[in-house]
Amino acid sequence: MRPTSTTRRAIRGAALVLATVSALTSLSGCGSLGGGFPPAPRTAETVGHRYKIGPLDGLSIVVWRNPELSANVTVRPDGRISTPLVDDVLAAGKNPADLAREIEQYLSKVIRDPVVTVVVSSFQGAFGEQIRIVGEATRPQAVAFRQNMTILDVMIQAGGLTDFADGNGAVLVRGSESGKQYSVRLKDLLKRGDISANVDVKPGDIIIVPQSWF
Repeated sequence: MRPTSTTRRAIRGAALVLATVSALTSLSGCGSLGGGFPPAPRTAETVGHRYKIGPLDGLSIVVWRNPELSANVTVRPDGRISTPLVDDVLAAGKNPADLAREIEQYLSKVIRDPVVTVVVSSFQGAFGEQIRIVGEATRPQAVAFRQNMTILDVMIQAGGLTDFADGNGAVLVRGSESGKQYSVRLKDLLKRGDISANVDVKPGDIIIVPQSWF
């Protein structure tokens, strides 16, 4: 069976994470990582971004005037969902409105003029659009991208830096720019309150915080 486009995007995203972590880890003993890269742009336009459903997202599916067909479901790890009269439909990688139209097509075979609304009730996001923070963060993790999100927002969710972090040697890897790498000054931002060090993030960004050797 040929992999779906969603699966291929997930594989590419995982490969980017592994390659980036491996490369930067091998260089971490040579001094501050971020010093060799240009500073991250202060702003990053994401005006046209639309949320894409990801595995483990919680969805509220409402079928107008048909409460027996409405349901609250969690997207399975394979990216699919099952609802009354719709046994198996791919949700991951689609925006809620497009998924609602697809469910309407399924239901139109058994009920007249279905009207479906899909609301995302808990967020994880598509794999390739998550923001990942790895290395010497207090809680390394993947977080769902939000409109106008900054690196400060990400670091708050990650609990800040550990005592061993080289915050000003951190690197932002921009997946939307084929893995281009930028330096970010997390120590100045989080420890010294230098708000000029805050930068926008984009879907698919990876933030790598190396260990300080001093």
